[in-house]
Amino acid sequence: MNSETLKRHFRESFKSIGRNRWMTFASISAVTVTLIIVGVFMTMMMNLDKIATNLEEDVEIKVLVDLAADDAAIKELEKQLKDNPKLTEIEFSSNEEELEIMIKGYGEEFALYKQGNPLRHVFYVKATDPQDTIKVAKEIEGYDYAFEVKYGEGKVEKLFNILNTGRNVGIVLMIALVFTAMFLISNTIRITIVARKQEIEIMKLVGATNSFVRIPFILEGIWLGILGAILPMILITLAYFNLYDYIQPKLEGELFQPLSKTPFIYQLNGLLLLIGIFIGAWGSFMSVRKFLKV
Repeated sequence: MNSETLKRHFRESFKSIGRNRWMTFASISAVTVTLIIVGVFMTMMMNLDKIATNLEEDVEIKVLVDLAADDAAIKELEKQLKDNPKLTEIEFSSNEEELEIMIKGYGEEFALYKQGNPLRHVFYVKATDPQDTIKVAKEIEGYDYAFEVKYGEGKVEKLFNILNTGRNVGIVLMIALVFTAMFLISNTIRITIVARKQEIEIMKLVGATNSFVRIPFILEGIWLGILGAILPMILITLAYFNLYDYIQPKLEGELFQPLSKTPFIYQLNGLLLLIGIFIGAWGSFMSVRKFLKV
């Protein structure tokens, strides 16, 4: 395809949008409404995934050191933990520090134990992949001088099951919503092309190739997708910025934090634009195909 032919296709696609104003408006409106729904749902799901990730990363393994362990044995246990590539954020807490934590948490009456501290030294570690927490905890139990390993047995398994189920359900719903959007928008675009089937038939009868007929319609679908994505991107950006500025200060220091405005909003807008372009091009391609057999 030479440059003149390509320029002609671009001109025709723009002229077609201008000539069919009402159908263009209907197509853009369908894209706009659908992408607003998709954008809102994606915003919710991506923030819920962030909360789920925060919960997973907060899961900690507590390794109680054997009372018989001297300084050399503690260092050896620490080395074993640090050499394990499945572990991260390894932190040692002496029995004195553990007692101070207990006093702060449960009251000054526990200060009596300073005369004879019954607590053990502790290593706090996290799994590099939170989903490996249970497996890694079982592995640490076999280390020398690791008296007991605690990770919230029973509760952690339920937490991971709930989070994984929530993610899978969210992915299925998002895919279903995108396919529904594709169906609705492609049907609207198909109506605009059906209204011009005579134009397509004439072009075919005078010898136009399938690609020569198809490309202007595909380009038109792309412009419709882009135009339809503009308003959703603006509305969702404004809404998210205002909602973030309202919610984020109230959650300062909490585990549940919304996704930062940037780069999240740019990523979301990019996805909406790509979805709009893809749906517009795909809808036009599929709709014009049936009229090419003359």
